[in-house]
Amino acid sequence: MPLTESHDDNLPQEESVAAVRHPGEDDPAAGVGTPPEPGTGPESELSEAESEPRLSEPEPEPGPESEPEPTLPEPVRQRIVALTAAVLPVLPGDEVPVPLRRVAKFAPNRRARLGAPMIAAQLTADPLFRQRITARVLADSGDLGAAVVAGTAPAAADPVEVAALAYLARPRGWRELIDASGAAVRAEADKAVVDELVREAEQRATRAEHDRAVARVEADKLRDEVARVRDELGQLREENRQLARTLREAQARERRATELLATERGRATRAAAEADAELRRARARLAEAEAAAGVARASAKEARSVDDAKLWLLLETIGQAAVGLRRELALDPVDRLPADFVADTFADQPNTTPAGAATRARDTDDPARLDQLLALPKAHLVVDGYNVTKRGFGEMSLEQQRKRLITGLGGIAAQTGDEVTVVFDGAERMHGLPPAPRGVRVLFSRKGETADELIRRLVRAEPPGRPVVVVSSDREVADGVRRHGAYPLGADSLLRRLARS
Repeated sequence: MPLTESHDDNLPQEESVAAVRHPGEDDPAAGVGTPPEPGTGPESELSEAESEPRLSEPEPEPGPESEPEPTLPEPVRQRIVALTAAVLPVLPGDEVPVPLRRVAKFAPNRRARLGAPMIAAQLTADPLFRQRITARVLADSGDLGAAVVAGTAPAAADPVEVAALAYLARPRGWRELIDASGAAVRAEADKAVVDELVREAEQRATRAEHDRAVARVEADKLRDEVARVRDELGQLREENRQLARTLREAQARERRATELLATERGRATRAAAEADAELRRARARLAEAEAAAGVARASAKEARSVDDAKLWLLLETIGQAAVGLRRELALDPVDRLPADFVADTFADQPNTTPAGAATRARDTDDPARLDQLLALPKAHLVVDGYNVTKRGFGEMSLEQQRKRLITGLGGIAAQTGDEVTVVFDGAERMHGLPPAPRGVRVLFSRKGETADELIRRLVRAEPPGRPVVVVSSDREVADGVRRHGAYPLGADSLLRRLARS
């Protein structure tokens, strides 16, 4: 902290060197002062000493308005406080200011540390006290103090000590001495910083040299490892050649076994042909017997309608054929539809061109046509989401458009029981989606793909013959899905159907 006090260059030089003393006061140059009163501890309250009246001190002569105090470097400030604390106990009790009397009784190692604020305040506020302290300090400093009072400082002297003595004695040019001390202290600090940077650079260079040596050792290890791997690679190549020879021998044995198997298959084929011939003869005899039995049954059931018999026989044949085909193909009930697989993958499925695509109905906006198509067995309704919403209720926000369309499609799915899929553009721009109703699948095109492309992939994923209805007023979408066997309808047909619901 800087010591801010009035500048007193205008005081007489004699008063700046020797403190004004009362009659009977010890010579300050001798360094002898009245010792502290016995029986008092360093931290006790000196109520009696503080209550005693101070001896009258001669007031310094008034001078012109002083200049502001300079800002002291921290080492100079600490040295001034230390010099004052060292000579404070040797001053007579009546020359010590009341706030410092308790500080004067502190232990030497605590006096400068705990009493620094009060000492600094008194040095600033009490020029007479500072002159008394200066007299004691100059007497102890010897030749250096005399040189500072003369306005000069030895070149080899400690700049901090010179600045502290100059601040206390305040000879002519004392501000320049303090500025020079501050410059010297800053130069020492800069030199210490530079030395520290040099040491750090040397340490980094040492570490870099060590890392370089470690890297060379690691490189040698890696070269040894590469040589070992090359040896192992040679052994593996030799083992590979041996395995190749073993494989060729096994393939030769397999060819011989295949030839023997073909011979045995030929024998089995001839035996099966003979068995089939015998079976055909038996079936011919069975057919003759069944024909005779049929004639008998026909004669017994003449009253029965021929048309009913044919119809029953046809339905029974178709049902048995379907059951047998399902059993032959081992088809289990499925829990995922083709559109679910399209939703799980981004790659296009192989194109399929179902037969009879030219016989599909043309585009129409009649909701009755939509009801007619949805009444087909296992129909799949695919909706171009934003194409329908922007045409029917484009004044709403995108979130409200999606919610209204998905809710309406849930009603259609509940009424018809058909599979319903609605496709929207841009999954990365979706900021709100209601829970999909039962029977409605909601898909968003991924980055790099449009909703039109996703709709075409959904249509291509369906098996030939399944009725797929695509609702979109986009001409390209309608033409594309029609080529793949779907039924394209305009957006107005769905909007009218939703309005009717």
